[in-house]
Amino acid sequence: MIPLRELAEANQRLHGRVKVTPLQEDPSTGWLLKWENRQITGSFKLRGAMNKVLSLPPGDVEAGLVCASAGNHGQGVAVAGQTVGSRVVVFASENAVPSKVAAMQALGAEVTLVKGGYEAAEAAGKEFARQSGMVWVSPYNDVQVICGQASLGYEVLEQMAGRMLDELYLPVGGGGLAVGVGTVMKNFSPTTRVIGVQSEASAYMHQFFQHGSQAGVVEGESLADGLAGAVEEGSVTLELIRQNVDEMVLVTEEEISRAIAFAWRRYGERIEGSAAVALAAARRIHQPGQLAAVLISGGNIQPATHEKLLVQFPGEGLS
Repeated sequence: MIPLRELAEANQRLHGRVKVTPLQEDPSTGWLLKWENRQITGSFKLRGAMNKVLSLPPGDVEAGLVCASAGNHGQGVAVAGQTVGSRVVVFASENAVPSKVAAMQALGAEVTLVKGGYEAAEAAGKEFARQSGMVWVSPYNDVQVICGQASLGYEVLEQMAGRMLDELYLPVGGGGLAVGVGTVMKNFSPTTRVIGVQSEASAYMHQFFQHGSQAGVVEGESLADGLAGAVEEGSVTLELIRQNVDEMVLVTEEEISRAIAFAWRRYGERIEGSAAVALAAARRIHQPGQLAAVLISGGNIQPATHEKLLVQFPGEGLS
């Protein structure tokens, strides 16, 4: 278990460094939607990256920062690097969403594209960090990153103003958000059921949660690109996920697509596939009479993809 002291320190450290995003209630559904797509970089990933970088000693800051990213973590590290004046190098898959690559570059990151998927980019990034002496900033396998993500849990509870939360739905990739927010809930709202969500197309953490191993997962293409790829062996999140998450569920690519269209037409919010998994799960399994928070983790979707989904599902969210 991550010490509460470290969680509280991270929450305080991030005060004024990240945006307090809105928590919107939809009385007709019993949902409280946490719009983290309105974060400075369009994603919650800024929280973990900023806390990690602000925790580094001066020598590490001078050495520079390296990460692998599908886009959101890289943007977070880039902003954190700007804050402390550090060079940032990001390794990404050649298949990364172009708008996310452009956003990382616009924030000053040097982006290197790697053949293959996220795992190939991560391996290349780690090797570059080893050879260059720059600091590796994992998107999830790092206690300081996890503590930064946990600030989202503190924020939700503060915005709840004492109301009792029955369920909390959140997306799961490497597990940093789930472990961080889940730890906050287990300590300060222990009756809240924490439900992690992944796409069927990349169900590595779900497989580990259910069976204790990631073996046997067959990965396909997914709109939830930020959740794709196997979890690093030995990751601290593998050790902690079962302690802090009550249930893991899978959603289909169609459910993700419909949730993206639903969010736009119902709430006027542009969300990406990695965020839509949580909304998709809530739409399917949330029971009336239960008060649920849905963490909408990001909004960095390729514009053309968003438009295509709105055309494909024209009535979603209108009733």
